[in-house]
Amino acid sequence: MSAVPAPDPGPDAGAVWHYGDPFGEQRSAQTEAVVVDRSHRAVLTVGGPERRTWLHTLCTQHVAELPDGATTENLTLDGKGHLTNHWIQTELRDTIYLDTEPWRGEPLAEHLRKMVFWADVTIQPADLAVLSLLGPRLADPAVRDALGVGALPGTDAVAIGDSGAFVRRGPGEHALELLVPRAEKAAWQRRLTGAGVKPAGVWAYEAERVAARRPRLGLDTDERTIPHEMNWIGGPGVGAVHLDKGCYSGQETVARVHNLGKPPRMLVLLHLDGSVDRPSTGDPITSGGRPVGRLGTVVDHFELGPIALALLKRGLPADTPLSTGPGGEVSAVIDAESMPPPDVRGAGRVAVDRLRGRV
Repeated sequence: MSAVPAPDPGPDAGAVWHYGDPFGEQRSAQTEAVVVDRSHRAVLTVGGPERRTWLHTLCTQHVAELPDGATTENLTLDGKGHLTNHWIQTELRDTIYLDTEPWRGEPLAEHLRKMVFWADVTIQPADLAVLSLLGPRLADPAVRDALGVGALPGTDAVAIGDSGAFVRRGPGEHALELLVPRAEKAAWQRRLTGAGVKPAGVWAYEAERVAARRPRLGLDTDERTIPHEMNWIGGPGVGAVHLDKGCYSGQETVARVHNLGKPPRMLVLLHLDGSVDRPSTGDPITSGGRPVGRLGTVVDHFELGPIALALLKRGLPADTPLSTGPGGEVSAVIDAESMPPPDVRGAGRVAVDRLRGRV
């Protein structure tokens, strides 16, 4: 078994892309149990007695009263409501753990430090590695014994020992995320493989993510993306933007789109023509020669073939013929099941229409 590195340059440079059988690894992630080394992700800690109330004022999620063990997604936005940062956040042992994209760790830390002012908080890089576990056999007794837990975590993260390691639920039905000290990463991998968990590369994780339509900052977003386009609306454990909190940068855009308008674009899954070279993230998507969207993550799936996430103009019919790639030589088809539900008017729009006699 030889480790094949992820493409460099690329968003996962430095990680293992696969171990020689990428489609077999994807299949094992759906039928057995695999461990994916995602230690290239950046992890930060926020400590101090004011950590929750302070972070609450800067972000889109309601985190001022998150209990110990709680995990949620979170964002920062610019003044126009465009995405600037996305992270996974866990409150555990009087510390907030943030993990984000490899290239966003230092910018996120710098942004947070600039906003400390007189708050009693500290922001530090954490020497923790992220290991993602996928598959229905994670509940096997041998795996639970290897993790050192009597039962798999439910909604709350569980601390493991006193080294700083912890395990939490990951996105998806059969998914865990294990954060461990980097110096102990290899030992944890051996422990897990000894319990029957197979090693898999980041390709397997990305294939599952794209098929489930989970977007990734910087790949499936651009400088104009707003949270509604990514389906990131929801409270802790559901989304990254709580609609009942305010006083954060970009709040006006979030409220306006929710109450009065519709997001200009929609995130969908595309099926790509596999007979030509794969297009690249960021390639334009056209229909009849007209630009209608932007291509996100592109990956080969063991069952679905070449697929991609895409941001398309809202309202585009599911049967619209699409092209992408250099010169537009790659045909693409929208997965109809990935289309957003029919437009529902916000409360503000209903009120306006009622005043104007339209309802």
